[in-house]
Amino acid sequence: MDQTLFVGIDVSLKSNQVCAINFNQDKLFNLSFANTPSGAELLVSKIVETVDKYKLNKIIIAMECTGVYYIHIASFLSTNAILNNLNSTIYTVNAKSIDKYKDSYTDIEKTDPTDAFIIADFVRVGRTKVLSPFKGSQFLALQRLTRQRKHLADQISKEKCYVSANIFLKFSAIENTDNKPFSDTFGKSSSAILTDFLSTEDIINTPIDELVDFISSKGKNRFKNPEDNANILLKAARDSYKLDKVSYEAVGSAIASSLAVINCLQNEIKNVDKAIQKVIKGLNNDYYQILQSIPGIGPVFAAGIIAEIIDINYFKSHDQLAKYSGFYWPRHQSGEFEHSDKPMAKSGNMYLKYYISEATSMAIHHNSEIKTFYQRKYSEVKTHQHKRALALSSRKFIRLIFGLLCKNQLYVPSKFENMT
Repeated sequence: MDQTLFVGIDVSLKSNQVCAINFNQDKLFNLSFANTPSGAELLVSKIVETVDKYKLNKIIIAMECTGVYYIHIASFLSTNAILNNLNSTIYTVNAKSIDKYKDSYTDIEKTDPTDAFIIADFVRVGRTKVLSPFKGSQFLALQRLTRQRKHLADQISKEKCYVSANIFLKFSAIENTDNKPFSDTFGKSSSAILTDFLSTEDIINTPIDELVDFISSKGKNRFKNPEDNANILLKAARDSYKLDKVSYEAVGSAIASSLAVINCLQNEIKNVDKAIQKVIKGLNNDYYQILQSIPGIGPVFAAGIIAEIIDINYFKSHDQLAKYSGFYWPRHQSGEFEHSDKPMAKSGNMYLKYYISEATSMAIHHNSEIKTFYQRKYSEVKTHQHKRALALSSRKFIRLIFGLLCKNQLYVPSKFENMT
């Protein structure tokens, strides 16, 4: 380690502040370089000059994941032939990790040069050992797509929450009942009811046979008994509050707008899913096949997990992988007292957390072992049953993923059964 150059880069839109230190914390240089290709070339030249001057044999470079500003410089450095020949490794670090490490310095100022020094020192003390080296553009395309998919899914969730208020105003009993007319309020049939009928009064005044035909047509004849759906719908319409015509028109327009947005986002997700499946085929095919061997895990969720894990060998244990993904519960202890109610950590890779949670949800429906574990955890408490059971099942799922990827083997049901 005493022959290593530790480089910290504080990234911004226009420039990169770079600090290079040795193992003794001596500052070998702390300079600003333009965040451009030419600036990156000058940085490489300075690093090479420093390595030659001090006869160093290894380079470790780290920078914060600041929006998208770090991607170009990280990709440039990780694919630079000169640096690769000098035994260099590039890391991108969560800004929260740097901030926590900075707290150990009680009297340091907040400036770009000091921030760059903190990042370099973060590397010097070995904090990057639990991180995966940046792979350049190899995984960039896949990450951009899988993270875009999460963004679209989040937008759909927000829009559904927003439009729910308007749906309640127009049709207050459509969801406020144990016996719902449709399983999915945002499905084709339900959406058509909300947009094609001006008011609940129009639904009530529609002859039952016409309502049955309407539901069958919009549902593409997939309902087993559309007459039952029609009768439940009529009851919900009669049990709903009534609005005046002006209000119905305004609320109906708002609902139609939100449903159009949701439909557009859902179509975009389908397009992104196709692009993800195209890109993933050119990457680690072993990981891809292993994850898809787990019943319920499809190509998109498998790709999302791979895009964030990158290489399982960078994690020493399933505990480390769980902590990286945010599925762990920090201890709350003081003296002899230890709090029994431990909230799950809010840190971690939010994209990996999303894809593992979604993959676990699918596995629960298609995998008997995971389903059994979920049901057992669900029945242990009276509050937050699904949220708790899903989180604990996700934690077990991480253990399964880690074991399969490390051993490079396909899923065998009995393996998971023994773990639960």
